[in-house]
Amino acid sequence: MKELVIVSGKGGTGKTSITAAFASMASNFVLCDSDVDAADLHLLMNPRPYSTNDFIGGSIATIRQQDCSGCGTCLDLCRFEAISDTFEVDQVSCEGCGVCVDFCPEKAIDFPRQKCGEWFLSESRMGLMVHARLGIAEENSGKLVSLIRQQARALAEQRAHELILTDGPPGVGCPVIASITGATALLIIVEPSLSSLHDMRRVADLAQHFRIPQMLCINKYDINRDISDEIQREAEHRNIDVVGRIPFDPAFTHSMIAGQNIIEYGKSPRLTDVLTSIWKKVINSEHMCTENSQIIPIISTKQ
Repeated sequence: MKELVIVSGKGGTGKTSITAAFASMASNFVLCDSDVDAADLHLLMNPRPYSTNDFIGGSIATIRQQDCSGCGTCLDLCRFEAISDTFEVDQVSCEGCGVCVDFCPEKAIDFPRQKCGEWFLSESRMGLMVHARLGIAEENSGKLVSLIRQQARALAEQRAHELILTDGPPGVGCPVIASITGATALLIIVEPSLSSLHDMRRVADLAQHFRIPQMLCINKYDINRDISDEIQREAEHRNIDVVGRIPFDPAFTHSMIAGQNIIEYGKSPRLTDVLTSIWKKVINSEHMCTENSQIIPIISTKQ
C-alpha cells in the first residue's frame, strides 16, 4: 500500500483543489483529509458519513469546592491564570497541563478528558473518505491526524485498496509532522511568491529530516515567472523532482463555486491536460513505485 501526501509550506497554494483533481484520476484508493484544523476537502467531495466517532483529546481541570481547603497552591502554580481567587477554573484559559492536579495537597481537582472533535468514515462520489472536524479552539490536532491516518490505512487494508491519497495541512508544525511521518512520498504545492518559497524550503527541510521522498508542483506559475524560476532552481539544488507547472486560470475558482473539482468541471481542457500529465508523473515516479520501509506510527486512543 502506498500513501501520497499533498502538502504546502503555507496555506492558499491550491493544495486541496489539486488533491480533489487527483481524486478524479486515481483508482483503487482511499481519500484522507488530514487538515483537521481547517478541513475543506469535504466542500468539494460532499462526503456522506456512515460512521461518526468522537475524538477524545485533552483534559480540563475542575475544582471540587466541597473538598478544596483554599490553600492557594493551585493559584500560585497556574501559569495561565486560569484559576480565580474563588478557586474556580476558567475552562477557556485552562491549558490542561495538569500541574494543579498533581500538586493539590487535598487532591480536590478532577481532570476529566474532553471531547475535542469528531472523525468520520464516509462515502463520496470519488469513493471512500476519512476526515475529521476539530472543535473550535481545541488542541491535540496532531493526535487526531494520526488517528485518521490510522483509520484510512485500516480501511484501505480492509477494502484491498492500493493507495491512500492524503490532503495534508499547511506549515511545518505538529499536524504536518503527524501527516507525513511514514508516507511513501510527498507532493509539495508551491505558488510563485517569496513567502511560499520561504515556507517551501522549511517543509522540504522537514521532509528531508524524516527521509521522505519529495516531489514539487508550482501552481499559478505564470503570475510571477521570475520567482517560479527561482523555485525551480531551488528544487533542482535539493534534487527534488518538479513534476509540473500549473498556469493561473479562474476556472479553478469557478469549479469550487460549482462544488466540483477542476476535472469534473470540464471547462478548461488546458488545465485538465496539465493536471493529467502531473498525476501520471507522480503516480509513476520512482518514489511511488519503490517500497518505503517506514511505518505510520500508531497512537493509541484508548482512555
